[in-house]
Amino acid sequence: MERRVSFLVVLAFLVVLALLASGSHGLSFQLAPQTRRCLKEELHRDVMVTGEYEVSEAAAPGIRTDLRVTDSSGHILYSKEDAKKGKFAFTTDDYEIYEICFESHGQAGHFRVPEQLVTLNIKHGVEARNYEDIAKAEKLKPLEVDLRRLEDLSESIVKDFAFMKQREEEMRDTNESTSARVFYFSIFSMLCLVGLATWQVFYLRRFFKAKKLIE
Repeated sequence: MERRVSFLVVLAFLVVLALLASGSHGLSFQLAPQTRRCLKEELHRDVMVTGEYEVSEAAAPGIRTDLRVTDSSGHILYSKEDAKKGKFAFTTDDYEIYEICFESHGQAGHFRVPEQLVTLNIKHGVEARNYEDIAKAEKLKPLEVDLRRLEDLSESIVKDFAFMKQREEEMRDTNESTSARVFYFSIFSMLCLVGLATWQVFYLRRFFKAKKLIE
């Protein structure tokens, strides 16, 4: 009985970590004619990202909404003109910021055109994997599917902790390097001030001697 309770506690803990390690973002917003709305997200390397979108019909003819997914370097990962409803998926190549943009094109004329409703649901990490297809392809039992999900989850958590440790080491090295540079700059500033004060003393001494104010 105690082992079963312990297993349930560990399972609940892993489920909570799953919500933290994997991501699922569902949102909706209004898109006015001839405007551009973007969503940016910072993702790790080798992370699978899936998205499902739906754009309401334009109330005026000649207005379309384009969808474009790019990375920080401007590389297009997914592009769709006159996007109405669909899905996209990609795997990140490097740790950077990825941008999902909806842009409205076309003239609204002299009439006030209602804004379009854009619905976007983004998943990444373990949340983005389709375990039903994996179970069918590998002929896995329900328990084996759960174990596979927990295995992927634990691997994702380990990667997140390793990344956090790497970032902590980088930040520590940066702080130490900055502290050393500030220390040496302070010494250099003090030497400059001492040198400037010494020069002023000798200059004023020569000046007063020249004016015969002192001997």
